[in-house]
Amino acid sequence: MTNLIWLKGGACSGNTMSFLNAEQPSVIELITDFGIRILYHPTIGLEIGEQVNEVLNDAVSGEVPLDIFVFEGSVIQGPGGSGKMNYFAHRPMIEWIKDLAGVARYVVAIGDCATWGGIVAVPPNPTESTGMQYLKKDKGGFLGEDFLSKAGWPVINIPGCPAHPDWMTQILVAIATGRMDEMKLDDYQRPKTFFTDFVQTGCTNAVSFIDKIKGGFGKRGGCLFYEVGCRGPMTRASCNRILWNRTSSKTRANHPCLGCTEPGFPHHDLKKGSVLNTMKYLGHFPKEVPTGSNKVMFYLRSETSRLWSDKDKPNTSK
Repeated sequence: MTNLIWLKGGACSGNTMSFLNAEQPSVIELITDFGIRILYHPTIGLEIGEQVNEVLNDAVSGEVPLDIFVFEGSVIQGPGGSGKMNYFAHRPMIEWIKDLAGVARYVVAIGDCATWGGIVAVPPNPTESTGMQYLKKDKGGFLGEDFLSKAGWPVINIPGCPAHPDWMTQILVAIATGRMDEMKLDDYQRPKTFFTDFVQTGCTNAVSFIDKIKGGFGKRGGCLFYEVGCRGPMTRASCNRILWNRTSSKTRANHPCLGCTEPGFPHHDLKKGSVLNTMKYLGHFPKEVPTGSNKVMFYLRSETSRLWSDKDKPNTSK
């Protein structure tokens, strides 16, 4: 039996809703087939009032071993580091986080708010929100850069707004079945099995990206990177390999990738004109280029490709 406690901080509950839609495996299968015992979850838990305190205190004291501590939402530290903006079960939530993370074998941060701070942590950030072990790209967060769980792991980050349900359940299965020795984390503590390829991998608009064909909302046959801010070439996630609802993804529905699995999300801190819009130099050159690309070489290749494309177009002028 693998004991799990799931708590929520500054959250919209989107990751919980995604979790409950998991299919491979489903939440029911986590319990019946993989022996995960959900001691408490704020949405599906049966405990109320003092019963919640009993569950949490039993875990903190060690009376009931805690194998997995899952946290969803930002860690709210305000005002002045007291955490009193987010009270839960008679205490500031930050106290429960510190205590439960201290006794858990594994700590898992679910969603952007829990991993990097997310939208809640955008300046001026009056709630003093942060992620569990990161604030944007800076390691540290609430638990500190040196934090390790009882099993010797840093916080396992499963980002996304929301995170894909299978990313969550498959990590929980890996822990429950003792297969974490097979799991590798990247530089931002994301499981490489889900966060190595780019969203562009498997995107149905990839050919248009190569051919520098610009696209827009509701238009087929064009790439959304050049005009409407698609971050598929810069975002590591398996959205086009493990489809949402086994059916589609943002880019397949012709909506730009928002880059929500990267620590910079929301990018440009929601600066006016930056959302769903490709930021450009001189109104022409994208300010951000695909990860691993040299800007100058990317611009040269793009212009060369565009010129050849224009040359091949039929002349319809009179």
